[in-house]
Formats: sequence, C-alpha cells, structure tokens
Amino acid sequence: MTTPGKNMAAATKKKSYKSENITVLEGLEPVRKRPGMYIGGVGMAGLHHLVWEIMDNSVDEAMNGHASEINVHLHKTAMTVSVSDNGRGIPVDKHAKTKKSALETVLTVLHAGGKFEGDNYKTAGGLHGVGASVVNALSKSLIAVVKRDGAQYRMEFSKGQPKTKLQKLKGAVRGTGTTITFTPDPTIFPKTVFNPATIRSRIEIISFLHRGVKVNFQDDVNGVKESFHHENGVVDFLTKVSKERSASSIHDAPFSHTAAKDDERFELVLHWTDSTDEHVRSYVNGIPTGSGGTHENGFRSGLVKAVRNYIDMHNLTPRGVKISHDDIREGIVAIISVFIKEPQFQGQTKDRLNNPHVTSMIDGELRPALEQWMNENRSVADGIVARIIAAARARAASRAASASISRKVSGKKSMLPGKLSDCMASGRDRSELFIVEGDSAGGSAKQGRDRNFQAILPLRGKVLNTESAAMKKIVENREIQDLVASIGCGLGTSFNIGGLRYQKIILLADADSDGHHITTLLLTFFYRHMPQLISNGHLYIAVPPLFRINIGKETHWAADEEARARILEQHSGRANPEITRFKGLGEMMPKVLWETTLNPETRRLVQVEVDDQLETDRIIGDLMGKDASARYRFIMERAEDADAIEIDV
Repeated sequence: MTTPGKNMAAATKKKSYKSENITVLEGLEPVRKRPGMYIGGVGMAGLHHLVWEIMDNSVDEAMNGHASEINVHLHKTAMTVSVSDNGRGIPVDKHAKTKKSALETVLTVLHAGGKFEGDNYKTAGGLHGVGASVVNALSKSLIAVVKRDGAQYRMEFSKGQPKTKLQKLKGAVRGTGTTITFTPDPTIFPKTVFNPATIRSRIEIISFLHRGVKVNFQDDVNGVKESFHHENGVVDFLTKVSKERSASSIHDAPFSHTAAKDDERFELVLHWTDSTDEHVRSYVNGIPTGSGGTHENGFRSGLVKAVRNYIDMHNLTPRGVKISHDDIREGIVAIISVFIKEPQFQGQTKDRLNNPHVTSMIDGELRPALEQWMNENRSVADGIVARIIAAARARAASRAASASISRKVSGKKSMLPGKLSDCMASGRDRSELFIVEGDSAGGSAKQGRDRNFQAILPLRGKVLNTESAAMKKIVENREIQDLVASIGCGLGTSFNIGGLRYQKIILLADADSDGHHITTLLLTFFYRHMPQLISNGHLYIAVPPLFRINIGKETHWAADEEARARILEQHSGRANPEITRFKGLGEMMPKVLWETTLNPETRRLVQVEVDDQLETDRIIGDLMGKDASARYRFIMERAEDADAIEIDV
C-alpha cells in the first residue's frame, strides 16, 4: 500500500487546480427548505454530518496525495467547529460560468466542486459536490480561509449567502491549505451543541483508514489536544473494535488482505471471535457505510465460499449437522475499507454503496486468498471450523426453542395474550402499542388511552436481562412471549417485519430510577433480538412527568429534577409552588396520564435511534453483560455526576 501524502505527492503536484476544474450543475435554494434530503435529518446525526462533510473534503485531499495533516478544532462553546488541512487550497480565481470566485462557487452552488473531473481526484468521498455548500447553507456563520500561491484569502458567509467579498489578506504566507470554520443555524437544528466524543471517534477512524495522514483534534470543551496516527492501519482498527466489543479472537493473528486494480483498491482484515454475533464495519473512500452495500455483499459471499471449500476439501462436516452461512459468519469481526473512483452512494448521507462491480471485485479476491490462508494454517483453520460446527449445533437448538414462541405470533386475535388490551383499529397505520410497567400503571393507561388506536400491554416486574440470558431461557420467559406475540413479528430467525401489528411500539415506565432500569432492559431486548424495529423507526420511549408543579392557577409538568429546577427558576418570585412527586404511573388519574403522556398532541416521545453501532454495542455489553467490573468502572467514572447510584448486577 502506498502512503497518502508521501509517495503520491510528487506525481500529483504537477497537475493544475484552477477555477476551470470546478464544474457547476445547479443552484442552492432547496437545502434550507428540505435539509433532511441532504444530511438525513436535523437531529444530532444530521448536525454532526456537517462536520463529516467538511472533514471528508480534507480527507479527499490527503487520499490523493495533496495533504498530510488535518486539524479539527471544537471551540469552547461546542457550537463552532474549524477544519483545516495543508492541501492545495480551494481555488480563488474567477470561475468562467458563475463569474464569481471559485471559492464562492464551491460554497454557494450545489454540485459545484473539483471532483467531477477525474484528473483532480482519483478517489474521493464527497463526489456529489454538495457537501461544502450544504454546510454553508445550514450554518449561521461560515468563514473560509485559503492559503495558496503565497497569499491568504478570507470570505465570510451566513445561511449560504456571502457576507463579505473575497478578501486578500496582507502579507505573504507559507504553505497551502484550506480552513473552514462554521456555526450551525439554530433555526434549522433544534440542538446546535456538538458532542466531542462523537467527533473524536470519527477522527480516530480516519487515522486508522488512511496511513500516513496525521489528524489532530483540539477539544476546547474538555481542554484536550490529541493527535491520531496509526502505522498499522486497519489491523490496529480491528484490535480496537474487538477490544471495545469484549470479543476475544480464537486465533492468534488476523487474516488480512489488500488488493488493487485500475486505481481502485481495498483493504480487509478479519478474525473469528468468541462473540455470538457478526460485526462488520465497512468504509468507502474513508466514509462509513452503516447500511453496508455491494462491498459487504462481496465480502460475505467470498468468505462463505472460501470456508465451505475448505470444509468440503478436508471432509470436516459432521454427520447430521447442516452448516449455514450464519454459522460461518458468527463471531466474525471484520474491517473493510474500499477506495474506488466513482462510488455510487444511496443518498447524500452515503450510507450504502451501490456499485455492482465492487461485489465481484471483493468476492473474486477474497475467496482464493482466504482459502489459501486456511490451507497454509491448518491448525488455525481447523479451530475455526470447530467453532463454526458448534455454532451450527447451537443454532439448531435455538431454532427448535424459538419455534414454540413463533407459533404464538400469529396476528389472529385468538392467539394474542389475554393481558393485552388491543385497539379497535384493524390496520397498522397510526396504531400504537404501549408497553407499560405493572398492572396498576396498565389499569390507568387502559382507562386514559384512546382505544381507537392505542393498545396497552402491562408487564409484570422487571423484564429478563436478555444480554446475559441464553436463547432457550429468553424464549421460555412468559413476559417475553407475551411481548413478542403482541408485536406480531416473531423473534430471531423467525422475525418478519411484515407481521408488525402496530406503527409505534412505545415503552412507558415510571420516571424514576426503577422505571429507567426497566426501559433499559426492554431496549436491550429490542436491540439484540428485534433490531429491525429500531432501524425501521418503530420504537419509541414515552417521557411521563415525575413532578406536577402548581404555581397559582398554572400547572407545569417536569420529567426530572433538572426540569423541575428550571421551571421553578423561571417562575421565581411568584406564588409559592405546590410540588407533587409521582411515585409511579399507577397513581396518576387516567385523565392526567392522557394529557401528559398518551395524547399525541401534548405528549413527548423520544424515537430510539442508533447513531454509532460500535459505541452502542460497547455500552450495552458494559451495562447489561455478565462482567460486573465493566459496570463498576462505568459507575465510578461518572460518580461525580450523580447524587445516587443504584447497581443491579
């Protein structure tokens, strides 16, 4: 593998990069009206997507040998970010078509950039040419500073419109590069405070995927400066991912393979672990593809073919055991990094790769390489096969156990649990299922609901911790059986989203620590055994009030201590407040429960989303797994932030 920014630099310096390299396709107007089309939404994921777009442009310079160092600066307010690189600098001369400077063109016109012409970038993450202009359109303030040709230039924008002309600053400067500093527009984003940990995680990933590129992070919020630089690239990344997932490799050295053809290349590293699931992290030109795509399809196809060929060649399949592709992939932790010239992404958020030729490229390269590696390391390969056979036996036993619960998942009313108070609506549209803690709360919810579209399922006590339980124990648990039967999709290998009986599945527990614990147990179950409900946007958490605050003739509701303090501060100096703390949902009058928690017009729901698969896996494993020491560390690290801590081991 060549090192970006070193060996490639000499070959690329000779090529010019001027305004004629900037291709213009269309205008900028739609971005502020429909930001979700360009960044996927205006929640926290969309907010951080602004940072990724600017970072991707700097990474593209590094990938193509024009930059060797990237700096990311989160300012003290946590609402402003600067990204700089020592690349060539965005051109500043006048563009022939727009009659504006190339810098202004790039930042104010959709589909304007230097990546449409193949001579400027061999591979790039930001091929749509909308990243910088979209960030500009959705920013209250954006300042661009460019160093090139011995001079420094500055231009300021607001909400996509220039606030100043392009200014050539006084004095000569050394080097070249671009710095973009932006503050998101609060009229677009409900929250404009960036998460330092989220940015740091993305920066570290970039350093794993791009050897030779140094990425510096200055976090003024926490007063931390860090530099990331990994010589072993994706091999180091695999070690980190496995460690954070508490997954131990069953063989000493991982399998790694690199291949290149026609200016396209991929790196792949994997090992089998003692984990019970498959975990693949894939990237295209440095951009994470959370929904996979053709590169992951090629990986899985080549992997299964290679292992099957090895098993068949050495006649290792026991009599009566049927090995499936799931058995082969169980416990796999893999990193796939692909660099291609013209990636076709699904949507601007670049979540899924669609290039068909990548499947055959990776399949064709991986199968013979992995098969050869297994034949050259027979003792390692035989251990892997033994692990696969054990997985096949366990999966067969699990299927037999889950069959009993799957038979109860029919949508027929006669098959539904007796404790379910179903709604009158026959279709899934608009219908809601509230999963409620206990019969007392269930009684209030049944009386307070709108029975036309709201169903109530009360659960008894704390739900089974499915992170630590065997599948057989899970499917035999009565509360889990009732839950699965009510939802209608089945469980595990029998899961079918087409059987879903409700549009929204809503977790409704008390607003105290016990209620939060029950919600966490349910979230663990859904994340591990019905993740499609989360990925398809069907799972929600209700936010009932913990306090009722009467101030004069006004009544206010507070979900927690912080909200109570805020309400009291806002109304200080008025009549003495009367504060009632609810012990649980069961003591709320049905009318109050409807007004505060059930009524779609006045309630507050939080949709369950997974922004970072790796971080979510780690946290659930730490908090809900069998290793109590991980929970202890988590609690002790946050002891100063809590007045009281409850441990349930």
